[in-house]
Amino acid sequence: MYFTLEYLWLYLILVAFGLFVYLALRRPKLVRRPPLPPGSLGWPIIGEMLELQRLSRLGKKDEFVDERRKRYNRDVFKTAILGEKTIAFCGAAGNKFIFTSEKSLVMTWWPTSLKKLFGDAFFTAPYDEAIRTRKIVAAFLHQEVMDQLVQRFDNSCKKRMEWDWIGKYAFHIACDMFASMNDRNWQAMMIKEFHVLIKGVFQLPMYFPGTRHFKAVKAAKVIRKGLIKVIERKREMKSSQQKVEKDLISHLMDTKDDHGNNLLNDNEIADNVIFLMEAGHDTSSSAMMMLMKYLAEMPDCYQRVLLVLRLSPPVMGTFRKAKVDFTYNGFFIPKDWMVLCTPNSTQNDPKYFPNPEKFDPERFDRDTITPHSFVPFGGGPRMCMGKEFARVEILVFLHNLVLNFRWKLLYPDEVISIDPMPTSPNGLPVYLYPRSN
Repeated sequence: MYFTLEYLWLYLILVAFGLFVYLALRRPKLVRRPPLPPGSLGWPIIGEMLELQRLSRLGKKDEFVDERRKRYNRDVFKTAILGEKTIAFCGAAGNKFIFTSEKSLVMTWWPTSLKKLFGDAFFTAPYDEAIRTRKIVAAFLHQEVMDQLVQRFDNSCKKRMEWDWIGKYAFHIACDMFASMNDRNWQAMMIKEFHVLIKGVFQLPMYFPGTRHFKAVKAAKVIRKGLIKVIERKREMKSSQQKVEKDLISHLMDTKDDHGNNLLNDNEIADNVIFLMEAGHDTSSSAMMMLMKYLAEMPDCYQRVLLVLRLSPPVMGTFRKAKVDFTYNGFFIPKDWMVLCTPNSTQNDPKYFPNPEKFDPERFDRDTITPHSFVPFGGGPRMCMGKEFARVEILVFLHNLVLNFRWKLLYPDEVISIDPMPTSPNGLPVYLYPRSN
């Protein structure tokens, strides 16, 4: 009996060992994945957002990215901003990779905190809905449509100069082209709320009284309510067969699906108009402010608008989200991490633009520009669809400005901060001299 039990235990041990070896051989070998890009995620929740904001407000617009490129890796590094784990792609190769990987590896995406501000606008909507609405909006912002509206841009610019010089020109244009609202009291109320909104766009998603994000959400609700009243009034005018001005709201109201039903409801129309008014106002006004600054410093360079977009792009970066796990330059990029495209990493890099801080009016005529190194409007299938709107708006502004005035800066050494776009703390005051002819 003793020997029988002994052999039984030996038999069981041999079977167990054989089974272990069999399973071990059948198990797929673990492939060691590449490491994450070097970098720091900063503090919990806050990440490195405070450092980014500090440098931006000091006017050091490139320092956050430049320091990390030197410290970690010139092409890609990890960080955490806006409450999101983030991979920053740098250089022309990084730009190209992001622009050409849309839908396969990355997808256009904005931080979730912005959804509280812009609701159902196309850039915060689910991907398929965003594509559908983007096509509808793009049809209104097409170059041919914008060229037909040049006279309307010009009339708005002249009217704004008569009212209060040029200070609110970009917002006046947005109100006119998107909502046909030229009432000064309505515009004054709206621009006050938009100023609160823009200050809360790129902030940590801390939703409690007193924070910029909280104030921005409240401002968005006020703006949305005002725009819905405009939509309802236009609908009443249509039903009574009154003439309705051609603008973005009427364009979105007239868009139908295959069954003849309205494609967008009133809230969706309002949310898309809020986003486009904010983008069309703040980015353009920032570009025009910097244009005036550089032209005051070099008044014989009036024809070089591209230089301003290179030196001081209104948008410091655009966002994507990793759709799947993938590898870039030997580093592992995890699914669902935020991906940051950094145009300043090329537009102010001496590798692509020698003496990058120099305002050189001949640069774009003389030098061969590396592909994907100058991307003020992004690239790929999600290139900024408002670029033709911005082109006409800025050229009309520049035409009327140069035709009628000369100017010089009141504070030539004023530091331009980024909050979240290039901003003059004093409003860029100028000495203005009307031209005699």
